[in-house]
Amino acid sequence: MVIVDDLLERLAELNPRHARVFELRCFGGLDVSETASVLEVSVATIKNDWRFARAWLASQLNPEQK
Repeated sequence: MVIVDDLLERLAELNPRHARVFELRCFGGLDVSETASVLEVSVATIKNDWRFARAWLASQLNPEQK
């Protein structure tokens, strides 16, 4: 969990909303529409942010997979 927390902090430095989307979806259990409502953005934006955040975190956890 420490590694994930450190990565989320790094992601937040790059794009705070991407990190917040990941936190709300993963740890908060919110679905796409709930997350969109909380962050006051469109569902499409959340889907894009969620896709990016997952890909970025995966690339950081498995750098040799690039």
